Amino acid sequence: MYNRITEKDLVALREMVSEPVLSRDEINEDYFHDELGTAFGKPDALVRVKSTQEVSRIMQFAYANNFPVVVRGSGTGLVGGAVAIHEGIMIETTLMNKIIELDEENLTVTVQSGVLLMELAQFCNDHGYQYCPDPGEKSATIGGNISTNAGGMRAVKYGVTRDAVRSLTAVLPDGEIIVTGSKVVKNSSGYSIKDLIIGSEGTLAIVTEATLKIIPKPEYTLSILVPFPTISKAISAVPRIIGSNITPVAIEFMTNDVIIYSEEYLGKKFPSHDSDAYLLLTFDDNNKDAMLHDQETISDLCLELGAIDVLIVDTEERSNSVWSARSAFLEAIKSSTDLMDECDVVLPRSQIAEFLDFTDGISRKTELRIRYFGHAGDGNLHIYLCRDGMDEDLWLEKKQAVFSALYSEAGKYGGQVSGEHGIGLDKKSYLASSLGEVQINLMKGIKKVFDPKNILNPGKII
Repeated sequence: MYNRITEKDLVALREMVSEPVLSRDEINEDYFHDELGTAFGKPDALVRVKSTQEVSRIMQFAYANNFPVVVRGSGTGLVGGAVAIHEGIMIETTLMNKIIELDEENLTVTVQSGVLLMELAQFCNDHGYQYCPDPGEKSATIGGNISTNAGGMRAVKYGVTRDAVRSLTAVLPDGEIIVTGSKVVKNSSGYSIKDLIIGSEGTLAIVTEATLKIIPKPEYTLSILVPFPTISKAISAVPRIIGSNITPVAIEFMTNDVIIYSEEYLGKKFPSHDSDAYLLLTFDDNNKDAMLHDQETISDLCLELGAIDVLIVDTEERSNSVWSARSAFLEAIKSSTDLMDECDVVLPRSQIAEFLDFTDGISRKTELRIRYFGHAGDGNLHIYLCRDGMDEDLWLEKKQAVFSALYSEAGKYGGQVSGEHGIGLDKKSYLASSLGEVQINLMKGIKKVFDPKNILNPGKII
């Protein structure tokens, strides 16, 4: 189906870029998989790019010669989306790390796609601004965030990555460079090509630059940690909090067993072990009294709804303890087992408690250890299946059965297969079952218009 890259092709590629091009045997094995390592593929060539023009030249070459191309940022994905399953060319964008412009009049920042989330956050903070999306993996690239429409912990108040993108510079599969969107705040000018590209996981175009919405950094921020006697009581409180006419920045939920993993992983103590379940809420405002009023109102509501206590995260030590633990949950669970896989399901908030009861039942029935945490405020659950040394055939059998059961149950509530990590290679079959033939065919039609030769990240999503 695709052509293999020869020595002659490698010579041609090396003339197109300023950085060395590595051939198959020279490429580090870290590039053969993503963070979870459930999908593997070895590219024929690894090309590190520094500009939109270099990406364009590579895509023109790949299009003319029928070479498959996959784009990789920091490799922090969890669904095999940036794995070269058809070999070919891997384009790495981490050297495209320039912050191009801070526009303080229009409140935007323009960056290359290889800028890391933590670099952008620090830059904005240093200038008195905030980039609102806050995914947990701070070493991910902005291009990767855009490709999966990453959400994160501030989505309750500020939305997800799509809500922060004003415009994109992107390279199409044939090498054509387009700019879609602009600095305008609203736009009804035809189909939104920008929004098609966001969340397409590098299957439609390669994002090389982005203009992003920023806001003046809120002057005051405060978090509260709220222990509940059960996960059901904690989750059941969330719709009441959302309906209180107060919008927290974040509403996270966590269980005590995951907190213990995180403590062991980090070597740091968590402020509380009084409960099986916790909500972690954050508030911000430019008016301190208004913020404190919101915090106190929600604290009182939580106590009315069965909370054991409300712990105010008002010191640097306690804040570091709580948020470092929360940020380490994925790695902590991963370190507790030999292999794991994730269900990144999203549900209506009102159905989370019932769905987690179902999940616990599946865990008991299959004798498979399942742990979870997530963004209670937007219904996004991160559910991890742990292998724990299980025989490979039995692991694969149980994993497939559990995933099928979880996604089927989520569908009954109007849930979706992925809240923020994408579909990639690993979740394709579940997406097809969730959306049905008509919608999958529409997506295939969009893919064909963008990429008639199917060379850009083939085999992913659909």
